[in-house]
Order: sequence, then C-alpha cells, then structure tokens
Amino acid sequence: MRWLFACTLTAFVLLGVTAEEKTLKYPDTKKGDQTDEYHGTRVADPYRWLEDDVRTSKDVAAWVEAENKVTNAFLETIPEREAIKKRITELWNYEKISAPFKVGGRYFFFKNDGLQNQSAMFVQDALDAEPKLLLDPNTWSKDGTVALAGMALTDDAKFLAYGTADAGSDWNTWKVFDVAAGKTVADELKWVKFSGASWTLDGKGFYYSRFPEPKKDAAFQSLNENQALYFHTLGTPQSDDKLVYERPDNPKWTVGGSVTEDGKFLIISVGDGTTSRKARVAYQDLTDPKSKPVDLVANHENKFNFLGNDGGVFYFQTDYKAPKYQIVAIDTAKPEPKDWKTIVPEANEVLDSTDLVGNRFICSYLKDAKTAVKVYEVDGKFVRDVALPGIGTASGFSGKRTDTETFYSFSSFDSPTRIYRYDVPTGESKLIRQAKVKFNPDDYEVKQVFYASKDGTKVPMFLAHKKGLKLDGSNPTLLYGYGGFNISLTPGFSVSRLQWMEMGGVLAVANLRGGGEYGEAWHRAGTKLQKQNVFDDFIAAAEYLVKEKYTSPKKLAIQGGSNGGLLVGACLTQRPDLFGACLPAVGVMDMLRFQKFTAGRFWVDDYGSSDNKSEFEALYKFSPYHVLLKNGPKAYPATMVTTADTDDRVVPGHSFKFAAALQAMQTGPAPVLIRIETKAGHGAGKPTAKVIEEVADQWAFLVKTLDFKPEIGK
Repeated sequence: MRWLFACTLTAFVLLGVTAEEKTLKYPDTKKGDQTDEYHGTRVADPYRWLEDDVRTSKDVAAWVEAENKVTNAFLETIPEREAIKKRITELWNYEKISAPFKVGGRYFFFKNDGLQNQSAMFVQDALDAEPKLLLDPNTWSKDGTVALAGMALTDDAKFLAYGTADAGSDWNTWKVFDVAAGKTVADELKWVKFSGASWTLDGKGFYYSRFPEPKKDAAFQSLNENQALYFHTLGTPQSDDKLVYERPDNPKWTVGGSVTEDGKFLIISVGDGTTSRKARVAYQDLTDPKSKPVDLVANHENKFNFLGNDGGVFYFQTDYKAPKYQIVAIDTAKPEPKDWKTIVPEANEVLDSTDLVGNRFICSYLKDAKTAVKVYEVDGKFVRDVALPGIGTASGFSGKRTDTETFYSFSSFDSPTRIYRYDVPTGESKLIRQAKVKFNPDDYEVKQVFYASKDGTKVPMFLAHKKGLKLDGSNPTLLYGYGGFNISLTPGFSVSRLQWMEMGGVLAVANLRGGGEYGEAWHRAGTKLQKQNVFDDFIAAAEYLVKEKYTSPKKLAIQGGSNGGLLVGACLTQRPDLFGACLPAVGVMDMLRFQKFTAGRFWVDDYGSSDNKSEFEALYKFSPYHVLLKNGPKAYPATMVTTADTDDRVVPGHSFKFAAALQAMQTGPAPVLIRIETKAGHGAGKPTAKVIEEVADQWAFLVKTLDFKPEIGK
C-alpha cells in the first residue's frame, strides 16, 4: 500500500483561469510526523519521505507522476506555448563551434550542427583543412542523454581519454579512444566523479581520481567520501590501477593530480572538502621511480591553481596574501612561504584565470564583471592588453609553453559567440569563426547599472532589452542571480535569453555578493553567517527595477538554478509581495540536511552546517523549506519549480519537499507547480531537445502568470 501518497485531490483555482476553464488540482501530498532536534530546537520535517530515491521508491515515483500531470495539464492550456517552442527551435538551429585547441600539431574543436542533442568532437590537420569527425556522443544513446563529461589527449594526440555521463549523473565512466584507428579500446574506468585525466608524457597511462564503489541502491544519494588518486596503465583492467595518493585520515578531502607539461612532475591538489577548494599541494618527481609525494603547501588556508613550471620552480595563481589573486613562483628547493616570489602582483581587478602559453602568462581579469585580458612575461614584465571587441566575456587561451598561437571566444548578451586566433608574439587577434543567429543585434542594447543593497553596498547589474524601451513599469522583466561559491556572472550569449528579450522582456543579471566578481572578500561577504547579504542584494535589485520603472512587482519574475535556486526560494519566501512569478531550478531548499547527500558536504564552506549551533541558527532563518513551514499559510507568487529525477548533485528531494510545502501553504490565486524532468540530472550534458522543451515551458509559464502578450518572432 502506498501509504506515503494519497490519490485524493484538492481543487485549486488558478490566476487567469476563467470559470469556463478547467481548474487546477494538486495532489494531496501525505504529511508525516518527523521532527528533529538541532541544538535544543525542535524542527518539523513533514515531507521527509520525499527524500527517497525515485528509482527505488514507488511512493515518490507516484508523487512525481501525479505532479507532472498537473504541471503538463496547466502548460497545455497556454495558447502561446507552441509558438514559443517553435521560435526558440528556430533560434537554436544555428551552427555552434567551440574555440579550437592544439595538441600534437593538430587542431581539435567541438561542433553542433544546430539541433543535435550533443556536440561532436572534430580534428583538423590545419585551420583551413577539412575537419574530420572524431567522437560523436549523439551515437551513444537514442535520446541524447549520454554526454561527454571530460577529455584528455596524449601529448602526441594518439589517444584520447574521455568520460561519459548517463542521464546527467555526476558519476562518470572513463574510456580510451584510439585516434588513429578511430575506435574506442577496451579500457573502462568506473566510479569516477569530479575528476579529469592527465596523461604521462610518454602516453602509456594517465592519472585520475575515483571514489570507492558505493553500496547497492546508494550510488545517487550517499555521501561521496574517500576520493583517491590512481594511475591507469593503458591496456590494463581497472583492478590493476595503482593507488598513488589517498587521505583516509580525512575522508572528506578531495584529491586530484596533473602531470607537468615537461612530464617530470605530478602535481597533487588536495581540497579541503568544500567547493572553496582551499588546496594543499604536493608533488612527486616522475623521473625517479622510487620517489614519493612531497608536501609543498601543507595547509588549507588558500587556493592554489597550478600554471606551469621551469624545472623545480612551480607557478601558481593564488589568493595567498592577495584576495584578488596574484601569480607566485615557488622553488621546491626553498619551499618556505618567505621564499615565494611574486611574479604578477595583485591588481585592482580580480584575476579570474591564467594560462601559460607561448612562454607568457595570459591573465583574464574581471573589471566590474566584464573581461579584461593582459599579457605578462614569465618574469612578470607587462607586455600588453588584449584588445577585445566590446563589453562581454572572453574565454579560452589554452595551449603550451612552446605554442605561438592560442584561441579564445567572445560573446555578450546581444552578441553571439565569435572565435579568434591570437598570435602570442605579436598580439594580433584574428576572427576565424562567427556564429550566425537569425536575429539583428542592432535591435538590442546592453548596459550596466549599480544599485545600493540594504546595507549600502554598491552592487552591479547588467540590463539587456530591445531598444526604445519605455520606463513605465509595465515591462515583463526577468531578474537572474546566483550569488555563491566564488562564481562570477559575466555577459554571455544565450538563445533562451535572446528569445525572452525578443518577446518584449527585460533581462536583468545581478552580480550578488557570494560570487567572485570582486575577489575573495566579495565572496566571503555572502557566505555562512553573512548569507543573508546575498538575498538582500537580490531583493534590492528587484526594488531598483521597480523604482526605476523598468517593471512592477506583478510583471517581475526571478530565476536561478542550484545555489541560485536557493536564492529564488529564499527571496520568494521572504518577500512574496515583490514578485509576480518565480522559477527556482534544482535548488538547495532544505538547508539543514543538504550536507547528508552526495556532494552536499562540499557546500559547507559557503553555507555552514546545521551541525554547528550558530550556523544552524542562521540557516534555519532562511532555509526556504523551513520558512514555508514556520510562516504558515499565506499568498505566494506564481512558482514553477524545476528539477530532474536523476539529479545526484542537488538531490531532487530538495525541490520535492519545497514544492509540496509551497502547495500546502499557498492561499493566493497563483499556481504552484513542479516540473520534474526525467534522465536529465543537474543540467550538465542535458540534450538540446530537453533544454528547448524546458525553456519553452518556462517562458510560457511567465507569459501566463505575468499576463502579457509576447512578440514572437519579431
């Protein structure tokens, strides 16, 4: 008997649904009497049963099916839905090509013809040579739900190690492709997660990280602990792989390894078990078969990103004594911090990433969340700025010390991706590829504004929309945010966002505290006991848009995914009066139990943990699921939660519990729906067909709930 799920239905009339239309009915979700005690505080968790894995729980599977029926029935009543889907399909159907990268004298890149579910990998002998198909993930499954999850070529480009992800899972299976023969060989590695691969210089094998095989039926929910670094010899079974480095004394630590470009050293990075990736660093001399790993940085106080080496001198990008990051050289012969040498000092702007190419450091900075690129000699001497084609995001610049060329992409909200070849010695950028999307960029404008948050902090926000916008408070507006884990939101091209603007909508992207836009201090100002700053920043962004008459609360929607889903959940429960519609995706909604599942423990450095009394008190105040239960019934804005039944990053129980509680607490006329995708995971590798369906459903939901007539295809 499915005692956890009752099939009785409760009538609920929707906003904008006439008397003649069929009313929406929610499943009557069973409530349990589960309570937990945290530091003397009793906390109810009536929907605990929805944490069970949908793959093994018939009750949860039945609930998912019932909720999807309700959501699909609502979406099918929206007249504009099919036209929206048709138009976004037209916009999406353009050739997408990545920046090439050079290995073994040949050029590799990824291409999607337009509507392919996955991009395929190609190789060229020269930039003007005919590309040859190398690896096509579209052939790995009929529905496109098996995706490429990582890759690494040998130095001579004869072999390619690559990871596959099934149904969006973080679990990857790694295989090896013989480039010359054009086929996958027998090597297969299981239980790999959060790992790349790094070949030895001779191409005889590669280093990778894996977790112990989980218990039966626990692979998609149990905590990921005891990651270890292994070496796989080409042509041998995984059972023969050599254990290189592990830390059983600290099972939560993460371990990764990479081989230096000269092949002489293995660099071992040991994370502290959080996404802040504060790193210990060790190294091993690969020229000595008897060598053992040697500690270089033996604490978790800072971040260290290995860039390259000159013999025993290692270069790192680090926040050591530089919250906006610098480049330092550490000589293994004199490894004490007092002997570290600053090569490129901390600047006013955040050093976002660095590549060592053509014997020069190519440094990408963030200037108010926009890319600026500078080039330095290995000794730190400034060479030049890289002239970019506008305000936007540049990325790429990969390559080797011996290369004289590299490649980068550039895009902005109103500018599709352009690919450039950069000549490192001369500094010349040459456009080699440009995406051709069926729209006129001149019809749109992008600008950046700054607004004051609750405590007076100045926060930047990008605004993009059609030219000639009238500031009369009537514009449907989509406010997007993230605000966490040192991740920066920069201007980039998106077909779905283009369609939103084409329909007459305003796009607003706020650069909240918790992100990395202004360095580690900006990041830390939105973490743990200061996490409320992130929500205050987002609420202030919404208030700015209303005050400046871009929109009004009834025309304002908010959107965010993962940590951004938490952002939307927290803001809609704190200020339900401020928004007309909410789109929280794959969000972390139960802030008291997130650390108990899969990768959740990695987030403790940003969120804190309910195991700590003061952090529990902070988490309990804003945890979206618990705020709903504490506040009791009240009117909330129209909400469509999105998640996937196979998400093993933020387990779907977060969204399930939140949606169930929000449906139970809703007293207003606005709909509360949950759209649960199948075989899609957290988002990475999601097939194009599923992405288009989801975006079309989200835009249709906003058209309905924000009550506006979209301009489709104009």
